[in-house]
Amino acid sequence: MSNRKATVERNTKETQIEISLMLDGQGKAELDIGIPFLEHMLEQVARHGLFNLNIKAKGDLEIDAHHTVEDVGITLGQAFTPVSYTHLTLPTNREV
Repeated sequence: MSNRKATVERNTKETQIEISLMLDGQGKAELDIGIPFLEHMLEQVARHGLFNLNIKAKGDLEIDAHHTVEDVGITLGQAFTPVSYTHLTLPTNREV
C-alpha cells in the first residue's frame, strides 16, 4: 500500500494550526486542539476512516471556539486535498 502523507500549517491572527495526515494509517489520532468535543469527533473520523491524524492547534478560545474550529477545518481540507487524488483514476470517454 502506498504512503500518502501531508503536513500543513496555517497561521492567522487568531490561530496557529499544524496538521499531519497519513491516509494509509491505523486509525490513530493525537489531537491537541483545546475543544474536547471537536477532538472527540475528529478522533472518531480518524479511527473509523483508518487514517492517522495529528493536530496541534492554538486559538483565541478565551473569546470563543469559532476561529479555531474554522481554521482546523480549513487546514484539514488542505491536508486531504493532495493525498486524496494521488491514486485517483479518471474515466476516459471510452469508459463512460
